[in-house]
Amino acid sequence: MILRSAFAAAALACLVVLAQAPRARADAPGAPVVTHHVGTFNGRKIAYDATVAETDVPDASGKPGARLVSMAYTAEGVAGEPRRPVIFVFNGGPITPSLYLHIGAFGPKRLAIPDDLSADPASFKTVDNPYTVLDVADLVFIDPAGTGFSRAAPGKALADYFSVVADGQEVSAFIARWLADHHRMDSPKYLFGESYGTLRAAEVADQLAKQPQPINLDGVVLMGQALNIVEFSQRPGNIISYVVSLPTLAAIAWYHDKVDRRGRTFEAFLDETRQFARTEYLAALFQGDRLDAASRRHVAERLEALTGVPASYYLAHALEITKERYRVELLKDRHQVLGAYDARYVGAPAASGEQADPSARIEPAMESAFLRYLRDDLGVTWSEPYLIKSPVEGLDDWRWGATTPFSDWPYMTLISDVMSRNPSFRVMIGVGYYDTATTAGASEYALAQSGWPRDRASIAYFQGGHMAYTNEAALKALTDDVRAFVSARPKNAGSGD
Repeated sequence: MILRSAFAAAALACLVVLAQAPRARADAPGAPVVTHHVGTFNGRKIAYDATVAETDVPDASGKPGARLVSMAYTAEGVAGEPRRPVIFVFNGGPITPSLYLHIGAFGPKRLAIPDDLSADPASFKTVDNPYTVLDVADLVFIDPAGTGFSRAAPGKALADYFSVVADGQEVSAFIARWLADHHRMDSPKYLFGESYGTLRAAEVADQLAKQPQPINLDGVVLMGQALNIVEFSQRPGNIISYVVSLPTLAAIAWYHDKVDRRGRTFEAFLDETRQFARTEYLAALFQGDRLDAASRRHVAERLEALTGVPASYYLAHALEITKERYRVELLKDRHQVLGAYDARYVGAPAASGEQADPSARIEPAMESAFLRYLRDDLGVTWSEPYLIKSPVEGLDDWRWGATTPFSDWPYMTLISDVMSRNPSFRVMIGVGYYDTATTAGASEYALAQSGWPRDRASIAYFQGGHMAYTNEAALKALTDDVRAFVSARPKNAGSGD
């Protein structure tokens, strides 16, 4: 997610699990922990090594910067297959460990979250993950300094890495070092970033391409992309943000049976919403107070039909509803509030003040499951705590790059520059229909405005939220799409519908 500080208390409770464990590497500090496994992935039996290891990386000046601990899964005998792809995987934050993608989607084990969204998280089981892409690619999960077991180098302030550029430099340095150490420079190379990790992916791809000895990636997967967040952020007066959010509100209303479904499919309903959003709705918002009363009433009624919120609300609020307000308004008659990062989840509304996120209930279960997996399956019983809480206290604690109201926020152009340098570089955007943070419409808008070659950029939609892979059907669709992406097989945009 963009920032996980809301889950700090649950995360801190999970830290005790490893903090109380005995130290297993006292005889060889820094020695990798390697275990050998066999699994069946996408119907193929694969023998693989799991390696938890430290990598020292320099900062931008060449001085010691950080000691990053990564977790890599490599098929046995890969030294004889230099063309086997490798995918570097990381979550967002800014700065969180990669455990959510690890235990939720791409690791050989996953936490199975049932389709019954009211199920007690304590009942969730860790199971084999046949969906992961280890049949076609090796996986390296990266935890930035200050998360997991990764730490800043002695004498290095962790806050030095609290920026888009410095964070990207740290991860770029790690990738370059890992590729060299493992003789994988000739392998096809991909990044998978989620949420803030999509900004990191763009920065890392750009930095690697601009090194004195360029490292050209083959592609990136941007899950819950936030590259154009400055445009879709719902600050007052940003009418584009309301336009690009409308398809997500419509999808949520459809899911909760708050709109008329008769005679329409889900896809047709969303297409109708998109058409209305970019034509009548955008024009009405642009006119503002100059819109005549009859037109205003017509637009408000159409919004009610598409989003399930009464026309009276839109008439009283300049035809706008924020995503946060929508969470409260849609199921008000049922005395429920929607999840922010996955609006399929519902919960009791707060009596006043900021609303809780009902979808957050699954994260502590993921964290606990990952720590057990780390200890019991990977054999890591170090005494150092595995840090889950982001060390970044809030969005203002992060240096985003712009310094004045007239500054550029060039996250999209980072990808454009890489595409210009590398004609084989490709982009896949993944988005969950029920994610109110990084919406489907925002991703569509980003792609439409990007200027990226159409044959090298695609978007896939999934029946889930920000972490769409918590829905098993969406997980299968996502990993099938990633498998096709790294295998360079043609795929149809939206195959995860």
